[in-house]
Amino acid sequence: MTDMLHELEGIISERKNHPQPGSYTNRLFESGANKIAQKVGEEAVEVVVAALGQGRAEQIGELADLFYHTLVLMAQLEIQLDDVGDELARRHAVRTSGQE
Repeated sequence: MTDMLHELEGIISERKNHPQPGSYTNRLFESGANKIAQKVGEEAVEVVVAALGQGRAEQIGELADLFYHTLVLMAQLEIQLDDVGDELARRHAVRTSGQE
């Protein structure tokens, strides 16, 4: 899974640095951080709705949409998966050392 997320992160970065006409990802970048963040919020709500009353396929699809839009927002904010991974590792180290 992390390989796919890193691959998708690379594709999104490529779209940001080399826009392609008609690309949905480029339309998101053109809309700016506020609109991208709004889209992430919408996708998060759709994940909750799916979790509470839809089937597994819909839940997976909505989670995939949330991951994708979150990666677009991260690219807009110049945050990489490794930055988030480092923070998660830091938090885990704090918890396992008893400093939570």
